[in-house]
Amino acid sequence: MADKVTLRSLQRMKDEGRKIVGVVAWDYQIARIADRAGVELVSVGDTVGVNLWGHSNPFEVTMDEMVVVARAVRRGVERALVSVDFPFGPLQEGTAGAVRAAIRFVKETGVDLVKLDGAADFPEAVEAITRAGIPVFAQFGITPQTALRYGVEYNAIPSSADQVPVAMQDAMVAEAKRLEEAGAVLLNFTNSGPVVGAAVAAAVSVPVVGGFGGGPWLDGRMRMAHAAIGYAASALDNPPETYANVAWITLDAISAYAADVRAARQVAGGVPVPPAT
Repeated sequence: MADKVTLRSLQRMKDEGRKIVGVVAWDYQIARIADRAGVELVSVGDTVGVNLWGHSNPFEVTMDEMVVVARAVRRGVERALVSVDFPFGPLQEGTAGAVRAAIRFVKETGVDLVKLDGAADFPEAVEAITRAGIPVFAQFGITPQTALRYGVEYNAIPSSADQVPVAMQDAMVAEAKRLEEAGAVLLNFTNSGPVVGAAVAAAVSVPVVGGFGGGPWLDGRMRMAHAAIGYAASALDNPPETYANVAWITLDAISAYAADVRAARQVAGGVPVPPAT
């Protein structure tokens, strides 16, 4: 396995023009696979609520739930850096609550960074968490926790039409600089677009990555592992542009298993059943 990824590794990649690869993971097995694939960053996203548990929006996820998920992912990763999303609430409640949440994440899950959505509105929290010795991964732009401010419904965020308007370039650059000055070591610019995204990446010295609406104009990309492999049941009826369609593979496998059970045949991988006498 290659050397352990560090924050200095990410900074060096930006300085040398090499792209950072990040994935969002929610379980031990996917985390192990992503780590073996050699990604630099595994992010434990609060999107677990919507994409794995069926919630209508990410606001329903709790701190306790994120701790459980982060522990699982942390156990699966040896080489990459691991970050965890603050659920909605601790940051918005104030600096003291944000620091407590960050300390809890580090103590109870062992993550390397904490990720704050909408962090540009709370630079004092970024500063305080950094002073506590915990690296901050700051998210801004049209994000899951700030979408309503821009008049965008959560489910519409993936649309390329919801890129940050070019007219907001100066404001986004200012937000990025504010976050860097507050101590953030990594930025996630959501729905950046090629114009504003490129301007932001050039304006700050820390790496800028992006998920929805990101692209080669940033220092790296984030992608949900489950989205990349076509894991969701929706991929059965509306095949997305992914690197695999695990939903179809899973449907075929479970259907074949069911057929074997109904026909009284040996189940693949099961305990051998002796023939009837």
